Amino acid sequence: MPLNPVVSAVTERIIERSRPYRAAYLNQLSDSIQQGVQRSTLSCTNLAHGFAAFPANDKLVLKQQKNPSVAIISAYNDMLSAHQPYEHFPAIIKDAVRQVGGVAQFGGGVPAMCDGITQGQPGMELSLFSRDTIAMSTAIALSHNMFDAAVYLGICDKIVPGLLIGALHFGHLPAVFIPSGPMTTGMSNSEKSRIRQLYAQGKIDRDALLEAESKSYHDAGTCTFYGTANSNQMLMEVMGLHLPGSAFVTPNTPLRNALTVRAAQRAIEISAQGQTFTPVGRLVDEKTIVNAIVALLTTGGSTNHTIHLIAIAKAAGIVIDWNDFDKLSAVIPLLTRIYPNGEADVNHFHAAGGTGFVIRELLDAGLLHDDVTTILGKGLRAHCTEPFLDGEKVVWKPAPEVSADENVLRPADRPFAPDGGLRLLTGNLGRAVIKISAVKPQYHVVEAPAMVFTSQEDFMHAYQAGNLNQDFVAVVRFQGPKANGMPELHALTPALGSLQDAGFHVALVTDGRMSGASGKVPAAIHVSPEVLAGGPLGRIRDGDIIRLDAEAGILQALVDEAEWQQRPHASADRSSNVVGMGRELFAMFRSSVSVAEDGAATFALPRLIVPSDTEINLPKGDAEPFSDEDTHVQQSI
Repeated sequence: MPLNPVVSAVTERIIERSRPYRAAYLNQLSDSIQQGVQRSTLSCTNLAHGFAAFPANDKLVLKQQKNPSVAIISAYNDMLSAHQPYEHFPAIIKDAVRQVGGVAQFGGGVPAMCDGITQGQPGMELSLFSRDTIAMSTAIALSHNMFDAAVYLGICDKIVPGLLIGALHFGHLPAVFIPSGPMTTGMSNSEKSRIRQLYAQGKIDRDALLEAESKSYHDAGTCTFYGTANSNQMLMEVMGLHLPGSAFVTPNTPLRNALTVRAAQRAIEISAQGQTFTPVGRLVDEKTIVNAIVALLTTGGSTNHTIHLIAIAKAAGIVIDWNDFDKLSAVIPLLTRIYPNGEADVNHFHAAGGTGFVIRELLDAGLLHDDVTTILGKGLRAHCTEPFLDGEKVVWKPAPEVSADENVLRPADRPFAPDGGLRLLTGNLGRAVIKISAVKPQYHVVEAPAMVFTSQEDFMHAYQAGNLNQDFVAVVRFQGPKANGMPELHALTPALGSLQDAGFHVALVTDGRMSGASGKVPAAIHVSPEVLAGGPLGRIRDGDIIRLDAEAGILQALVDEAEWQQRPHASADRSSNVVGMGRELFAMFRSSVSVAEDGAATFALPRLIVPSDTEINLPKGDAEPFSDEDTHVQQSI
């Protein structure tokens, strides 16, 4: 099947737009590659420090400066169920690398916070910024220049994007990402959601809620719904940074351990001393990024990646925007129904055929680039497989030809929906994204009076007081990265869901985040620019009629234009968002962060080394140097 023309056109547009920045990045990458092992550039004193505490045999290998050294960068901690299994991975990795003549060293740990624990708490205001902190922590670990490749242990929310951004800033090193897998299935997600709504309505007490939550989140491994953590794992698979089919193998099983061994050894094989040198900065290119967007759309993945993928791409000198997501979404079919877009969890998805099935279906339909590099070599089709144990070793077999459950996973010619369900909204309120794959068609268009809030707590107080029993659009503003670090607003989901179930037409408009668990209520999120960056949400007043039209892509305040332009921007007391729970340490992030559509990032594109008097024009796939849809790209540069 030839490549879909829209996928081809979007890819070419990204290549042209990114050309000078990608070239600068690749030049930096080439300058960092050394002849021989990387540690050969270190002085004797440097090197002695680097292996002083190592076992004698490993120290000898490092002294000889012939065989490769692998860095282990880990986000292990005990509070994240998905990351707790990583406690034992370093020993497995070290033994595996020794078996093939190399040495693995624990290069460094990175922070890993859990959005599930911090949800609705002050600590959540550090969550988004933890991504860039993780990237910087990764860079610190790798800055010792002892390593020829790296393996990355991380799964959840901001952690995988942060690790990958850090890895791309050391793009001359090969990178292999090693998951730990999801926990086994507990209470069904639909039942969990029902109980949460009952609690929000005051019909059950806290003890009953805690009992239900404990049955849902009950063991080691990733939470089983398809939020940001499991979307991360899908993206790592389709970007070729995982071993095939390894994302959703449960922890503490023989197959999981065997996959970890094989992944560690693969890092040696793709080092400069191996047979197929594969620096991660060349592996992640424009086509890889397009494949990641396609995988996100076809599985109804987390809207957090409309931020994270932009930041990841930027780290590799690639410029993408929400128009790219929107155009691709129009032609990418929805092949999965995983909660919150369906009843099944990721274990059901894996059993039905999993990632290998999805990748094969998309390749056969001309919706993915096959001509990319992965950690296995050239071509994505090698990832249309699933792993099995043969004794103590892993073997891969072709992914199933037929889905084991078409209520969960379907072929490309019989999708759940013809498009990916992610839409770009534009209008006088700015630019936003909305995911409608779980929103019933009758709720795709909402036109109702605005009710304005400056925090999710204010919204919940109004809900609990019974003041929201009507049609309305909740405008929750001052929730962007500059305002308070852009925390998740999941606390609103049960309340809004209950109001919708009661027959009211409700919607959410916010410059904050809602992520992959946004569910059945229409939510225009990540409104960009945010209020503190001059965004027009600051002009909305209670009672303004807001039109959210997910079909036509409209987000509009139906206010006379002359009056709209004359309105002053609202202000809010944000003193409670700047101190306490470590928030004062992140003031520099809030002051320097970019808007959501530029990745909500604190770092820039690779620097162009050009004379100061040289005018730089950013090439486009469109006729004009900058089309209207790319204005924000021009401004960010």
